[in-house]
Amino acid sequence: MTTDDKIAIEIVTPEGRKLSAEVDEVTAPSVDGEFGVLPGHLPLLAALRTGIVSYRTGSDTKKCAVGPGFAEAGANKLLILTDLYVEREAIDPVLVMKELGEVQSAIEKVETSADEDEKTKLAALITRENWLAAELELYGQPPPATMRPYEQYGPVAPPEESEVPLDESGSERGP
Repeated sequence: MTTDDKIAIEIVTPEGRKLSAEVDEVTAPSVDGEFGVLPGHLPLLAALRTGIVSYRTGSDTKKCAVGPGFAEAGANKLLILTDLYVEREAIDPVLVMKELGEVQSAIEKVETSADEDEKTKLAALITRENWLAAELELYGQPPPATMRPYEQYGPVAPPEESEVPLDESGSERGP
């Protein structure tokens, strides 16, 4: 059981519990950006994107990579449910870079293809590309940034009418 000044972090995959630790602070990647959890955090449920989870105990910071999933935080606990998990020691950067090159070539081929059956593979390829990039980032050799902002989550919704800034006359203000 945790004390009031610690957070119990658990990362669980379909294969079982991958990480269980008591820490001072956790940072995780949500679909809306990174979020941090400290002891006493208000309840939170977040959808996760592929990325790096970092957790700190004292001055010792550790990191791991997780795939898409969900996180549930409370005052003294963070539970992460995901299909993918890896620690730095388990990564072979040569194999990951080789596979990343193959995946990026396949993405390029699918994007230029007129065949609709090929296009259905695009989402799975992008998901794999994101995972391989997260592994390389965790290892310390991140690949060059790839701009695919809409493939996984879609374009950002336009602002609500009540959020559009107005000028003094009540007309919409331009950018």
